[in-house]
Amino acid sequence: MLNKVKGLSAAMAGLTLVAAAAPATAQEVQDVRWAVPISFSSNLTALGDALPWVAERVSAASGGKITFQVFEPNQMIPALAVFESVATGQIDAGYSWMGYERGQVPASALFGATPFGLEPAQFTAWMYQAGGNELLEELFEPYNVHPILCGVISPEAAGWFKFPIESVDQLEGLKFRAAGLGGEIMKEVGMSVTVLPGGELYQALETGVLDATEFSLPTVDEQLGFYQVAKYYHLPGWHQPSTSQYLYVNGDVWRDLNTTTQALIENSCMAGVTYAMARAEALQGAVLQKFETEHGVEARQLPDEVLQKFRDATAVVMDRESEADEMFDKVYSSMMAFQEENAVWSSVAYLPRDWKWENAPAE
Repeated sequence: MLNKVKGLSAAMAGLTLVAAAAPATAQEVQDVRWAVPISFSSNLTALGDALPWVAERVSAASGGKITFQVFEPNQMIPALAVFESVATGQIDAGYSWMGYERGQVPASALFGATPFGLEPAQFTAWMYQAGGNELLEELFEPYNVHPILCGVISPEAAGWFKFPIESVDQLEGLKFRAAGLGGEIMKEVGMSVTVLPGGELYQALETGVLDATEFSLPTVDEQLGFYQVAKYYHLPGWHQPSTSQYLYVNGDVWRDLNTTTQALIENSCMAGVTYAMARAEALQGAVLQKFETEHGVEARQLPDEVLQKFRDATAVVMDRESEADEMFDKVYSSMMAFQEENAVWSSVAYLPRDWKWENAPAE
């Protein structure tokens, strides 16, 4: 009998060791049903269509247990009220460009777009590998908001103009629509800057309320019809070398999710970043050609002296913002340190953008 007890004890001990060594069973995916308002219409190509795609993917990955019901701008809440609505718990989640809440969270604008800052691949590298995401969570934690990077797109254009910009002198008093930090920098150089929603810009250009405007990528600008009232399309988008959107989730709602459910949502948003980057980059070349051949639009690079003027003003504005807000300084310093560290690699690892093969066959 004693031998049987010893044998049973040994067997139980062995089972305990096996159980301890075995990986923990994954938690079940929770049922999530979120109404998710978006800030840009889903029919705006490569700007508003990322979250609907993410909604499809997260539903498929979760076997239908996670559902994002997408609401178009102003259907559920005002288009630019995503942050406030999520923070107060009015909604569980929303999707927007980050920066409209700059009045309450100054550093948020850096995560939406940083003038003369990181390009899309660099920005995602900083976010995922160099501390950006940790700074993002630290920034929004006091507001009970958990933001998730969920879309990054190519540079915007510098803007649509009724006349070509050929010198710095033309900037003084120029009536221009801009948002975020770019708008502050334009004010610094003497431009008359206002913020108008996309749907009002065509009429404002047509009637002379605006001399010029920026809004988004060529695909989006084409849909809004700016080429009909302004024929000079200036580049590069120095004010937004990359543009990022986020899934804002109420902090209490996020903490109620288990790790499996959180991971599915985060991974779907990471897939959304890849989707948005690829879609935005793929579509712009054809639209630029169409502007020239079908609409008589002249695409021009801004003169070097104009870019230099904007860059000088950027230094002034960024110093001022950094002095006024500790988190702005912390985020911007991290971002610029990464840009400097990455500078040699980004300048020598890729072919120069203006390099041409002298022996290219004739077309």
